[in-house]
Amino acid sequence: MIPTLEWLPTGVNFLDQTKLPLEETYVLATDYKQVATVIRDMIVRGAPAIGVSAAMGMAIGIDRSIATTLPALTEEVALIAKTLAETRPTAVNLFWGIDEIRNLYIQLAAKDTAISEIKSAVVAKARRMYDEDIAACKQMGAHGASLLPKEGTVLTHCNAGALATCGYGSALGVIRAAIERGHKIDVFADETRPFLQGARLTAWELMKDNIPTTVLCDNMAASLMRQGRIQAVIVGADRIAANGDVANKIGTYGVAILAKEHNIPFYVAAPWSTLDLATAHGDSIPIEQRDAREVTHSNGKQMTPNGVAIENPAFDVTPAKYVTAIITERGVLTAPYNNSIRAMSKQTESELTAV
Repeated sequence: MIPTLEWLPTGVNFLDQTKLPLEETYVLATDYKQVATVIRDMIVRGAPAIGVSAAMGMAIGIDRSIATTLPALTEEVALIAKTLAETRPTAVNLFWGIDEIRNLYIQLAAKDTAISEIKSAVVAKARRMYDEDIAACKQMGAHGASLLPKEGTVLTHCNAGALATCGYGSALGVIRAAIERGHKIDVFADETRPFLQGARLTAWELMKDNIPTTVLCDNMAASLMRQGRIQAVIVGADRIAANGDVANKIGTYGVAILAKEHNIPFYVAAPWSTLDLATAHGDSIPIEQRDAREVTHSNGKQMTPNGVAIENPAFDVTPAKYVTAIITERGVLTAPYNNSIRAMSKQTESELTAV
């Protein structure tokens, strides 16, 4: 797998996804402010990858701090966390990644741990989170593979693949796992306007794996569903509320409605860290508004009249009633999601307590 991001002695190295599919170039972030810019500018994107990137941003900020006392370092940690938290508000994994490192710091600082030991610990934690994300994606694939058709076409929207994670992918990871188990699957990838994550990224990485892939304009899905040419839909998520409402890339809601109308299963694959149990329903999920230029321009060329109003929400919310199942590394959730999410959460808490 080409690494989406990688911890190096010189900094955190990111595959520049804004340059794909035509250029495979990297951006090296040597401090937490540069990591924040990488996240904000979508050089790295996808909720799981954003979460680990935020953790690495926290770690590199702490590791390269020149603070000589714990009070001074504690003030700096708060600033690092604030800077990273302001990058992309919808992806709950961002805040999870920040909190994983911040909470470890708080625990160690409370024990009056030496600063050098704290630095080593937070770096080690961030690097473990990278490995754990890949393992979680593969576990998602194992849980979800049997849900996909033995033979047929699967539609996906945006990019929920290796590029959106640290490797293997969430939604595309399920597709990969199904193919590894002998399913004969090809993929329809929505282009995903306006940032074209499907056309640029999903198509690129599936072609790298020799998985048959066809790019669709976003408005083609309904017609193809009516023709019986789509057997399942699977997408990722940036935040899942406690009732099963799903925030994902803009356009997902419409695809879910179409799938329901045509009796096509609609699956969501996301790591457990994407579930936001503190948010009761999708109406409370903050929706990121992006720069109008993403709509007005394509490849640097202006496509719209000067002065026209632009609306550019990055995400929409799909109500739980349209979701056939949610696939996580802990297992598959089904409706009613309030109950299944709560039960899986309690089960996990019991297992952690037992350990």
